[in-house]
Amino acid sequence: QVQVVESGGGSVQPGGSLRLSCQASGYRDRPYYWGWFRQASGKQREGVAAIALDSRTIYPHSVEGRFTISQDNAKNTVYLEMNTLKPEDTAIYYCATGANALSLRGFSYKYWGQGTQVTVSS
Repeated sequence: QVQVVESGGGSVQPGGSLRLSCQASGYRDRPYYWGWFRQASGKQREGVAAIALDSRTIYPHSVEGRFTISQDNAKNTVYLEMNTLKPEDTAIYYCATGANALSLRGFSYKYWGQGTQVTVSS
Protein backbone atom coordinates (compact mmCIF):
# COMPACT_ATOMS: atom_id res chain seq x y z
CA GLN A 1 0.00 0.00 0.00
CA VAL A 2 1.45 3.35 -1.06
CA GLN A 3 1.54 6.08 1.56
CA VAL A 4 2.38 9.71 0.92
CA VAL A 5 3.34 12.01 3.77
CA GLU A 6 4.00 15.75 3.61
CA SER A 7 5.84 17.85 6.14
CA GLY A 8 7.26 21.33 6.54
CA GLY A 9 4.21 23.56 6.56
CA GLY A 10 3.82 26.45 8.93
CA SER A 11 3.33 30.19 9.24
CA VAL A 12 5.55 32.77 7.60
CA GLN A 13 5.47 36.48 6.92
CA PRO A 14 5.00 37.82 3.40
CA GLY A 15 8.26 37.66 1.50
CA GLY A 16 9.44 34.71 3.53
CA SER A 17 10.30 31.15 2.51
CA LEU A 18 9.25 27.64 3.39
CA ARG A 19 10.36 24.22 2.25
CA LEU A 20 7.89 21.36 2.08
CA SER A 21 8.91 17.71 1.94
CA CYS A 22 7.00 14.70 0.72
CA GLN A 23 7.95 11.06 1.03
CA ALA A 24 6.26 8.06 -0.52
CA SER A 25 6.52 4.54 0.87
CA GLY A 26 5.18 1.22 -0.30
CA TYR A 27 6.22 1.64 -3.92
CA ARG A 28 7.57 -1.40 -5.71
CA ASP A 29 9.57 0.90 -8.00
CA ARG A 30 10.36 4.61 -7.79
CA PRO A 31 7.48 6.96 -8.49
CA TYR A 32 7.99 8.51 -11.93
CA TYR A 33 5.83 11.63 -11.56
CA TRP A 34 5.17 13.80 -8.54
CA GLY A 35 2.98 16.83 -8.08
CA TRP A 36 2.35 19.51 -5.49
CA PHE A 37 -1.11 20.97 -5.22
CA ARG A 38 -2.81 23.47 -2.97
CA GLN A 39 -6.31 24.32 -1.96
CA ALA A 40 -7.19 27.60 -0.32
CA SER A 41 -10.35 27.99 1.70
CA GLY A 42 -13.33 28.33 -0.63
CA LYS A 43 -11.25 27.80 -3.78
CA GLN A 44 -10.59 24.93 -6.13
CA ARG A 45 -7.49 22.82 -5.85
CA GLU A 46 -4.67 23.92 -8.16
CA GLY A 47 -1.42 22.35 -9.18
CA VAL A 48 1.66 24.38 -8.27
CA ALA A 49 4.51 22.15 -9.40
CA ALA A 50 5.25 18.76 -10.90
CA ILE A 51 8.40 16.80 -11.59
CA ALA A 52 9.33 13.69 -13.52
CA LEU A 53 12.02 11.17 -12.67
CA ASP A 54 14.10 12.60 -15.55
CA SER A 55 13.91 16.02 -13.79
CA ARG A 56 11.50 17.72 -16.18
CA THR A 57 9.39 20.22 -14.25
CA ILE A 58 6.30 22.32 -14.87
CA TYR A 59 4.78 25.23 -12.95
CA PRO A 60 1.78 27.49 -13.39
CA HIS A 61 2.47 31.18 -14.01
CA SER A 62 1.22 32.05 -10.53
CA VAL A 63 4.27 30.49 -8.85
CA GLU A 64 6.88 30.28 -11.62
CA GLY A 65 10.12 31.83 -10.47
CA ARG A 66 9.12 31.63 -6.81
CA PHE A 67 8.52 27.90 -6.27
CA THR A 68 11.01 25.13 -7.08
CA ILE A 69 10.28 21.42 -7.02
CA SER A 70 13.14 18.96 -6.61
CA GLN A 71 13.57 15.30 -5.80
CA ASP A 72 15.82 12.82 -4.06
CA ASN A 73 15.16 9.62 -5.95
CA ALA A 74 17.11 7.45 -3.53
CA LYS A 75 14.78 8.53 -0.74
CA ASN A 76 11.53 8.59 -2.77
CA THR A 77 11.21 12.18 -1.60
CA VAL A 78 10.31 15.42 -3.30
CA TYR A 79 10.62 18.96 -2.03
CA LEU A 80 8.87 22.23 -2.73
CA GLU A 81 10.96 25.29 -2.05
CA MET A 82 8.70 28.32 -1.80
CA ASN A 83 10.22 31.80 -1.84
CA THR A 84 8.83 35.32 -1.84
CA LEU A 85 5.63 33.99 -0.33
CA LYS A 86 2.47 36.05 -0.61
CA PRO A 87 -0.73 36.00 1.45
CA GLU A 88 -2.49 34.45 -1.54
CA ASP A 89 -0.18 31.42 -1.22
CA THR A 90 -2.00 30.54 2.01
CA ALA A 91 -3.53 27.10 1.54
CA ILE A 92 -3.30 23.45 2.43
CA TYR A 93 -0.56 21.96 0.30
CA TYR A 94 -0.83 18.39 -0.92
CA CYS A 95 1.71 16.07 -2.45
CA ALA A 96 0.66 13.45 -4.95
CA THR A 97 2.20 10.71 -7.02
CA GLY A 98 1.13 7.80 -9.19
CA ALA A 99 0.46 9.77 -12.37
CA ASN A 100 1.16 8.51 -15.90
CA ALA A 101 2.41 11.84 -17.21
CA LEU A 102 3.89 15.11 -16.07
CA SER A 103 0.78 17.05 -15.12
CA LEU A 104 -0.64 19.80 -12.94
CA ARG A 105 -4.10 18.22 -13.05
CA GLY A 106 -5.11 16.54 -9.85
CA PHE A 107 -7.11 13.79 -11.49
CA SER A 108 -3.90 12.49 -13.05
CA TYR A 109 -2.58 11.38 -9.67
CA LYS A 110 -3.48 8.24 -7.79
CA TYR A 111 -1.85 8.63 -4.38
CA TRP A 112 -2.25 11.66 -2.14
CA GLY A 113 -0.95 12.85 1.18
CA GLN A 114 -3.04 14.36 3.94
CA GLY A 115 -1.81 17.88 3.33
CA THR A 116 0.14 20.45 5.29
CA GLN A 117 -1.02 23.97 6.11
CA VAL A 118 0.92 26.97 4.84
CA THR A 119 -0.11 30.37 6.17
CA VAL A 120 1.40 33.60 4.90
CA SER A 121 0.44 36.53 7.06
CA SER A 122 1.92 39.56 8.74
